[in-house]
Amino acid sequence: MGNGLKAALLSITGPDGVTDDAATRRLHSGDIWSESAEPVALVVAPDNLEQLSAVTALLHRYQVPLAPRGAGMSYTGGYIPTVSGTVSLDMRRMNRVIDLRPDDMVVTVEAGCTWIDLNKALAPHGLRTPFFGPMSGLLSTIGGGVSQQNAMLGAGHYGTTSESVVALTMVLADGSILRTGARGTDGDTPFYRHFGPDLTGLFCGDCGAFGVKAHVSLRLIQSPKHEDYASFEFPTGGDLMRAMAALARAGVAAEMCAFDPGLTRVRMQRASITSDVKALGAVVTRQKSLLRGLWEAVRVAGAGRSFVSEDSFPLHLNAEGRSAEGVAHDMATARRIAAEHHGREVANTIAKVIRAMPFPPLNSALGPGGERWIPIHGQISLSKAPELYEALEQVFAGMADAFARHDIKTGYLFTSMSTNALILEPVIYWPEMRLPVHYEALEPAHMGRLPEHADNPDATAVVTEARKRLIATFRRFGCGHLQVGRTYPYRESRDAASQALLDALKDAVDPARLMNPGVLGFAKGPK
Repeated sequence: MGNGLKAALLSITGPDGVTDDAATRRLHSGDIWSESAEPVALVVAPDNLEQLSAVTALLHRYQVPLAPRGAGMSYTGGYIPTVSGTVSLDMRRMNRVIDLRPDDMVVTVEAGCTWIDLNKALAPHGLRTPFFGPMSGLLSTIGGGVSQQNAMLGAGHYGTTSESVVALTMVLADGSILRTGARGTDGDTPFYRHFGPDLTGLFCGDCGAFGVKAHVSLRLIQSPKHEDYASFEFPTGGDLMRAMAALARAGVAAEMCAFDPGLTRVRMQRASITSDVKALGAVVTRQKSLLRGLWEAVRVAGAGRSFVSEDSFPLHLNAEGRSAEGVAHDMATARRIAAEHHGREVANTIAKVIRAMPFPPLNSALGPGGERWIPIHGQISLSKAPELYEALEQVFAGMADAFARHDIKTGYLFTSMSTNALILEPVIYWPEMRLPVHYEALEPAHMGRLPEHADNPDATAVVTEARKRLIATFRRFGCGHLQVGRTYPYRESRDAASQALLDALKDAVDPARLMNPGVLGFAKGPK
């Protein structure tokens, strides 16, 4: 990368805005799953909208490809460079809550704002966003969530990140600024999304293919005054899938989180005394009175770690609402549905801790024995979830011998998206060396307790093959995906008319194909 371009970028961002040391470039050239063979040339971190626009315009004039990056916690190659000379846009300096309007029930943040910081800003006002974050929200950014989409907290009622978005301020490939939504008399106080065609939706889930998120405006709700928790275990995966589908149709769970026996065993191994103490403290502070909080903590501690059978499928759910009576009705419905599908109620320890510590440290990005971890997922219609689960199980069964030879372990995470879909997320653990993102994301003390593994290309080749087979299975079932990146087939899976529309949009906003080249299946250069 020429010194002239670097000097010009520094003149825009100041001395803290441009980095070219090898360690930072390597960090920005990989994610949880892999690293690019061609590291980024520079890392540029603009501090505000004006700097972001100027940086993007300068890179456009130099015809330099760029890839926007949030906290780097994805695993689908969404920001990994595929073209030589790519510049990584580090959005984490743009991390402010810039406009909170409780009277209008709208908040606007810079794209690099984390979910935990947004929730902290809203809490004194008794407000929150409908979907209020992934469990990686300690580090994950809201711009990354809009670009890649998220699941988990509040998703059982409100769906994924973009369904809470009111408006976006985008910076396009040439540095021009595009604003979406109805925005008031001054043009800069967004309050409603649907003013004509939904331009906001075009940039949600685009993995940075169409532009860079600068500002994100989200609608607000009053924080629910009441909540309750329940956990159940089911004898089979099919029983669990059918129960979750029925619970989603009933709309009684703000979020659901379920595991298979394999992941349950991993979670029990991973838990530590330190994390137990943190969880108990969070349960205490979550309650409105110290006495009630201490009692709840005693109940959680008393349940221990053996309340779920290792060969069962546990489900943890939370209900929330404006009244205790409404929450009690939802919980009664959940208990009835669980019982109808052979569920047995168990101690609600994990369900409570999910709400008490919604954004835990990201230590689960490595396995309990220091293994690498990789998830792969699909969104499926409610009625097809049991059949998909059995098909995924067949993939794992067909590779059981190879898994055993290489000490590869598997599990599943399951959750719901509003009343429309379940997410099935197979996860794989295998002995392999760490990547830079692990040192960035995990607590150093936790990392220090884990064994380190050597480079293990043979095992990783088996995991790579498993991912391919799982993705092919998801595609056969017509699944959708969050964080599409460069892993899941997108453009090639669309019909001809959709492909033509997508190409026309790409031509309009990024005709030189410099914006995150290759993501979503777009060509890496002009047609």
